[in-house]
Amino acid sequence: MRARGAQVTDIVILVVAADDGVMKQTVESIQHAKDAQVPIVLAINKCDKPEADPEKVKKELLAYDVVCEDYGGDVQAVHVSALTGDNMMALAEATVALAEMLELKADPTGPVEGTVIESFTDKGRGPVTTAIIQRGTLRKGSILVAGKSWAKVRLMFDENGKTINEAYPSMPVGIVGWRDLPSAGDEILEVESEPRARQVVDWRKYEQEQEKNKESLKLIEEKRKEHQEAHRKAREKYGTLHWKERSLIKYKEKKQQQPLKLKERVERESNVLPIIIKGDVDGSVEALLDIMDTYDASHECELELVHFGVGDISENDVNLAETFHGVIYGFNVNAANVIQQSAAKKGVKIKLHKIIYRLIEDLQEELSSRLPCNVEEHVIGEASILATFSITEGKKKVPVAGCRVQKGQLEKQKKFKLIRNGHVLWKGSLISLKHHKDDISVSKTGMDCGLSLDEEKIEFKVGDDIVCYEEKEVVAKTSWDPGF
Repeated sequence: MRARGAQVTDIVILVVAADDGVMKQTVESIQHAKDAQVPIVLAINKCDKPEADPEKVKKELLAYDVVCEDYGGDVQAVHVSALTGDNMMALAEATVALAEMLELKADPTGPVEGTVIESFTDKGRGPVTTAIIQRGTLRKGSILVAGKSWAKVRLMFDENGKTINEAYPSMPVGIVGWRDLPSAGDEILEVESEPRARQVVDWRKYEQEQEKNKESLKLIEEKRKEHQEAHRKAREKYGTLHWKERSLIKYKEKKQQQPLKLKERVERESNVLPIIIKGDVDGSVEALLDIMDTYDASHECELELVHFGVGDISENDVNLAETFHGVIYGFNVNAANVIQQSAAKKGVKIKLHKIIYRLIEDLQEELSSRLPCNVEEHVIGEASILATFSITEGKKKVPVAGCRVQKGQLEKQKKFKLIRNGHVLWKGSLISLKHHKDDISVSKTGMDCGLSLDEEKIEFKVGDDIVCYEEKEVVAKTSWDPGF
């Protein structure tokens, strides 16, 4: 979204908080402005706060080749406060002065050209786009084409929602009258008539279909080659065998490929998270899809995008989620009470968020819940073997280790392991734990005790260590890091 904005605009106003300084998103915005070769006006915000340090911000920006006028550069820096409104007029004057120096001009005549900034669906108005006009004058009744959609302008409104009849270059405008929803970033062009608009849209759809067919043919050709190679190898494998031997081998292979048992099928399905994404505007959905593209933990849990779209959550979304056993994520959208009740009956989760970071955190938690728990060992006590001997029980001799507890305590009901020279030789339980001749359940620090293991073949040696521990299940966390 930042990259698209930098390409559309003529001047970038870089807002940096005076108390936080240069952050990751600041660096990203600077890079986008440089890539688009757009000049910058620096607005240092939150200057009303006691801990604000505008000079620190200016110095930090030097590392990214943003040199303010105070340091001999050409970037204007204005100290502002969005909370109190301080110096907002000074920021506007700095922007106008830079525009005059650059002699930024546009042609208000001729066919309209513009760019879709955002698009969304309004219940009363249908598909709506917000756009910047870059050439020409947009009027009611104009025929526009953007991407694979066209419109006859029925209504226009400004940034305050007030209805307008004309939109000139550099004006932000809301446009109503689209047949379909264009994508954010699509170029808007004016055409002479509705038939011409349909012709352009049909041609673009045809071109996209042809491109898709080319990709499909390429995949089909690759699959065909794979099948041919597999067939050739099968012929070589079975070619010299008698038909009885060949039938036996094929029967064994078929038996190995039997359908998954119910338990295995449930385990496999629990390792997949199907999701449906709905956003308020096209740009929000695009941003979420871009984050999904960074998912790199499919080896832990597969993330499956079932459907995405713009607008409030509908009954169709709930039905899709029920079919795929998925979760619906909504960003800045609503779900009517009827929809929520329907989802609750069908066992479908609907998660609504207004902050994109919270939505991603929620998704990470959902992915983590699908992972098997990690088992961690917590040491309760440690003892060292000081002597070894054996006792006779019935007709067999049982090896016994004479130990002294060095740290913590040994609890008979817990798990134990035998360590020699740093290597674990055995893990299991105790048969007996004694102090002198008395059976005990706990041996504390400094106490001497004798113990025998549930494994008779293990031979104790003086100097070995006995560790008493317990296992605790810890909820696993996905390794996916979306980068913020």
